[in-house]
Amino acid sequence: MDPSIPDSTAFYIQEIGALLFGMVFLFLYRQSKAVYFGLWTIAWVLRFLAAIFGYELLRTSHTGWLAPYATFEFAFVIVLISAARAGFASSDVKDWRTVLRLIAILPMFVALVWAIGQVAGLEAYQTTHAVVLGFVYLYSFFTLRRNQGVGSRVFRFSLLLLAVAFLEHAFIFVYLYHTGSAPVWANYLHQETYYDFVLHCVLAFAAMAMWSESQIDRIRQLEGELDHVRRETRQTLDLDRLTGLFNQAALSRRVEETGDFGGVVAVCDMDNFKDVNDRFGHLVGNEILRNIGNLLQASIRHEDEAFRWGGDEFVILFHNQRGDVARKRMTEIEQRLRDFRVRGFGMMPLSFSWGTAEAWGRPLRDALEEADRNMYTLKRSRAAERPRL
Repeated sequence: MDPSIPDSTAFYIQEIGALLFGMVFLFLYRQSKAVYFGLWTIAWVLRFLAAIFGYELLRTSHTGWLAPYATFEFAFVIVLISAARAGFASSDVKDWRTVLRLIAILPMFVALVWAIGQVAGLEAYQTTHAVVLGFVYLYSFFTLRRNQGVGSRVFRFSLLLLAVAFLEHAFIFVYLYHTGSAPVWANYLHQETYYDFVLHCVLAFAAMAMWSESQIDRIRQLEGELDHVRRETRQTLDLDRLTGLFNQAALSRRVEETGDFGGVVAVCDMDNFKDVNDRFGHLVGNEILRNIGNLLQASIRHEDEAFRWGGDEFVILFHNQRGDVARKRMTEIEQRLRDFRVRGFGMMPLSFSWGTAEAWGRPLRDALEEADRNMYTLKRSRAAERPRL
């Protein structure tokens, strides 16, 4: 084919392809706000304009069309480099500045390829253009973050195929030039348009699949964050605001949800706490309860649980603990209460009655009821032995 007689079919394929791919990436950008897709949209607009000047260049064989053709072609290249640098996951506005920085080198590219075209002809320009595009697609292939999705893998593979295809174009142009078959380059140039169109179609559909996969990943991430918030909210609702221990609702749910409990249940109740409130006031009483909550929390292991059952009554679940060890721990807690101090009142010895029950191989509810009965048995015996505060 004579270079002065361009193939209009190949030109229309280039233009339709550029518009189609531009609309695909524009849709992806509007949906995702990813800079990567926005830059690819701009790139295909530039490629659309470049094809018009390229057609005129082939139709007239006038090198004056080479400068605008090269300008838009290498602007297309620069935008693709910017997209690779920005990365797929980026949505930051500052990543658009990469385009402005790289545009500074555009005049050097244009001057270089225009000089090559003037000195060595259009074959040399097409060779340079194919080499540059090949390396740009190869650069995009290596810089795009690897994802596990099929769409991402197909997209990266399409970039690799395009890189190989353009480097092959460059090799063929050089081969035709050195074998004296330079006039054949135009015929090959028109044929390669069809191959490039197919590869870019695969690239565009892979980009849509990659975006869909990123949306699915984002939905999963949001679901995980929502579950985390739900757990935190539930934990907050399960906490007693005064003592910081689990509240009565949490204990009730624990009893209902748990089958057989392995460990020891302890129930404790402050002795004559109503007299403390009547004598010192409810503010002092609340401070005492708050400090008791801190004491219980500091006296148990990480896997154990402490609840405020209601008023001045508390429940402790000692997981995988023997009865004698749990009773020793409760005795230590009671001893620490005897040295209790209240700000502004000094030493204020306190005591509580407690009872325990082992729950190995039986429902938690049964052990809780037994521990409660043992606690009240001790409380009644102590009430008969000592005077009120």
